[in-house]
Amino acid sequence: MIHRAIFGSLERFFGILVENYAGIFPLWLAPVQVRLLPVSDAQRDYANQVAQTLKQAGFRVEVDTSGERLGKQMRTAELEKIPVISVIGQREVDSQSLGVRTRQSGDLGALTVPEVIEKLKDAIAQKNIF
Repeated sequence: MIHRAIFGSLERFFGILVENYAGIFPLWLAPVQVRLLPVSDAQRDYANQVAQTLKQAGFRVEVDTSGERLGKQMRTAELEKIPVISVIGQREVDSQSLGVRTRQSGDLGALTVPEVIEKLKDAIAQKNIF
């Protein structure tokens, strides 16, 4: 008979990890690191392009396609403890930037996609807050 204690140990490890962080995982450990919130359907294509760029850079990204009001999308992302939230409106599409808000630092303003990638990589490498 093969002993299967490793599976039980792994489950306990994840349980302890979730309990330790109270579900508020740091950026490097969060299942979803960035959530993009397009203001309307007109910005959804740009949001998908940015998501693809961030995924190619190695980040876990989601685009909110719920169609809810922006306030509700932001509230949902905050309740789900997403570390980085980016609002994409027409201004961001025109300037090819992102309006970035982090769970720890609040609103960071408009940043270009390469700036966001650099900041995310630095924060993950140093196990820091974004």
